[in-house]
Amino acid sequence: MKKLSFIKKSNGNHWVGDGFPVRGIFSYADIAQEMSPFLLMDYAGPAYFPPTTNKLGVGQHPHRGFETVTIVYDGGVSHRDSSGAGGTIEPGDVQWMTAASGIIHEEYHSPAFAQSGGAFEMVQLWVNLPAKDKMTSPYYQGITNAEIPEASLPDDAGIARIIAGSYEHTTGPASTFTPMNVWDLRLKANHHVSFQLPEGHTTALFILKGKVKIEDKHLVHEAELAVMEREGDVFSFSVEEETTALLLNGAPLNEPVVGHGPFVMNTREEISQAIFDYNNGQFGKIS
Repeated sequence: MKKLSFIKKSNGNHWVGDGFPVRGIFSYADIAQEMSPFLLMDYAGPAYFPPTTNKLGVGQHPHRGFETVTIVYDGGVSHRDSSGAGGTIEPGDVQWMTAASGIIHEEYHSPAFAQSGGAFEMVQLWVNLPAKDKMTSPYYQGITNAEIPEASLPDDAGIARIIAGSYEHTTGPASTFTPMNVWDLRLKANHHVSFQLPEGHTTALFILKGKVKIEDKHLVHEAELAVMEREGDVFSFSVEEETTALLLNGAPLNEPVVGHGPFVMNTREEISQAIFDYNNGQFGKIS
């Protein structure tokens, strides 16, 4: 049985560009090793945006050495990058972008959402790449809601939308470099939930809405992350209220993490090289 290690609260609120009011839940600067292979989580919203003709979001910026995973719960986000990829994701959709050797991208509220306004809520994860894969070619996966399979949980406790990895006989569509599970959970109140997960892997549960109790005594509330010990292969908790949660589980990389803003590598020399390459146009451009 996996035991609770600690509950991580937000590092504080800030804006990413002018379109994403986020709470920084964790980053490579605080619990990188405890959360490996996950580097960062920003929780945007819940927020309300009135209709506008302005282009709200974050303009062109680079990344190297990892992947960004954007999960939309409300609203819409449009993406373009220097690999030529792009698209719009809406509630239930996921954008999985492999920055790897270097990419420039931009993210804005989708034109339809900007025009209509309304509720906005999303999560963005940064997922680390092993040292051997950090300089592979950039790649983009646009995963629609319809492509994400749902698995029913025992005793009618709710559903698990399998974005990456597998639950029982249900496998998610996302292609990953290392073993991991990323599950969007929709859980019913007054149920007990138990998952069989790999021994030795990182496991964490982020609560977007609702409340759960771990080990019959530790309450985890909205915008909090429960980080479990790696020992044990069963993760259990009780659902106190109707809950939306994100389960993160993956094999730790056990490699050095050296980050500088939008670049995450293994050494300071690699960071210096990333900055040099970006400044010299090696990340391409958005056409």
